Amino acid sequence: MTVGVREQPRGAGSPRPRPGARPGLVGWLTGLAVLAGVGYRLWLLTQAAPPTNSDEATMGLAALHIARGEDFPVWFYGQQYMGTLEAYLAAPVFALAGGPSLLGLRLPTLALYALFLLLTWRLTLRLTGDRWFGLLMVALLALGSDRIVKNQLIAGGGYPEMNAAGAALALLAVDLATGGPGRRSAADGRTAGTGRPGWRLARWATWGFLAGLMLWVDPLVLPYVAATGAVLVGFCRRELWGAAGALLGTAAVLGAAPLLLHSLLTGRNPLHAVLAASGANASAGWPDRLHGGLVLGPGLGLGFCAPGQCATWQLWWSLALPLLLAIAAVTAWRALRTPEPAAVGPGTVSPRVAAAVRLALVLAAVGTLGAYTVSSSAGLTPVESSRYLSCLLISLPALLWPVWTVARHGLRTAVTGRRGVGSTLTRTVAVVLLAATLATAAYATWRATQTVPAARAAEARHTELVSTLRQLGVRHVRAGYWTCNRLTFASAEQVVCAVVDDTLRQGFDRYPAYRREVDSAAAPAWVAPAGSPLAEVLDERQRVTPGSLDLVTIEGWRIYLPR
Repeated sequence: MTVGVREQPRGAGSPRPRPGARPGLVGWLTGLAVLAGVGYRLWLLTQAAPPTNSDEATMGLAALHIARGEDFPVWFYGQQYMGTLEAYLAAPVFALAGGPSLLGLRLPTLALYALFLLLTWRLTLRLTGDRWFGLLMVALLALGSDRIVKNQLIAGGGYPEMNAAGAALALLAVDLATGGPGRRSAADGRTAGTGRPGWRLARWATWGFLAGLMLWVDPLVLPYVAATGAVLVGFCRRELWGAAGALLGTAAVLGAAPLLLHSLLTGRNPLHAVLAASGANASAGWPDRLHGGLVLGPGLGLGFCAPGQCATWQLWWSLALPLLLAIAAVTAWRALRTPEPAAVGPGTVSPRVAAAVRLALVLAAVGTLGAYTVSSSAGLTPVESSRYLSCLLISLPALLWPVWTVARHGLRTAVTGRRGVGSTLTRTVAVVLLAATLATAAYATWRATQTVPAARAAEARHTELVSTLRQLGVRHVRAGYWTCNRLTFASAEQVVCAVVDDTLRQGFDRYPAYRREVDSAAAPAWVAPAGSPLAEVLDERQRVTPGSLDLVTIEGWRIYLPR
């Protein structure tokens, strides 16, 4: 006997609420969840959490140079991939504020998170028509574990904007496929579009521009570009042969213009740099890759783990994810193969379009997970590299929709439509799964908040370091990689730093001009975190050649001044 998921009475394609209708309880709760998610992250920013680092400071320095009109970088300094969109977004903030700051650098990333939250809510409603499920998605995405808030708030390149762009691409695909040629209205037989023709062309241009822009910013979101693009080809291929296709292609070229122009002028292929960064030039065993990609990765990347680690019980989501992917794919495929109703109301989403986009989101998640698992990064640095799975959040509405439907309505037999013991048990399992998802994410969020005092204290110590260097009149220093650009950014380039390794040899300078300036200085100082290998080497130099360096110590830091 065949079983299937019972559809909700008001699913995809159901009429929209009347214009001006009151939001009701679910509307107010959704608004509160949005405010809670944004407010939680704003509170983190005021507490200097999550902790910053020199990579984020590198993006801040790029924003500072843009704001001053000194440089307009295409790529993250020191590499030939990962576009500097975040720097261009932060530059106006720096200009208006009169100087750089960590808060100013992160305000655009907070805005991108808020946009992602709203786009996901809208996408969920368009795909399912269920406002309570929309509330569930907003509540889940309002939570934020250590890894999640790092991806969303740290301006380190690519991650804050990818999720917003991916959700926007999926939402645009829903609207464009719904209003495609040949779709007839139930009311009068006219084409059931999604607004005036001008707005439709604007949607085509927006989809193309976002696709091209993400090609420049970070290729991790490309599975979602490809999957939603396939939906457009499937439902609107005739339209793509005309003005819509030309406009989409032109907008895509415009969005990817920084990448294309740089590649043409330099003859460099950014794909090579991306492959090198993913660990293609390194080696990791397949057991390590599979463990990092399929066991640790989903729990960390989707926000179900404590800061920097996953307890064994928190890995349950990694076991559930393959099953959720399979169920979501099967149910979406069956809905896609179901004949479409003879008439679709104007402004509503066809069940086949909704199913196609859900299937696209599932396939994009599979592609993202597979690409990460086969990379050496999954085996070599599984905890930190789990950030490569941040785009999986875009697919959550598609993954959890079948579970939600079963939790609310249970299973039914295709023949009798009667519920039995199996249906009740399955419904209970679905409810437990949803509750466990929220509870695990909430626990990880609570654990993340416990790290805030340490982050605030570390930022205070760094602020004291910058102040001390200014009081000492130090203009040029040598320090480790994770100290240098952070120090230069925090001082607004009043202190310029060149990178050294733990043996005092030249390190990796992302911005070579700083190295040249420090090398030309008369007597650069040395800066090292207390207890670090670099500090031990400099202390040994003091012991071997007494009087060569004057030591100034502050909490957490050691400053060595040449005599």
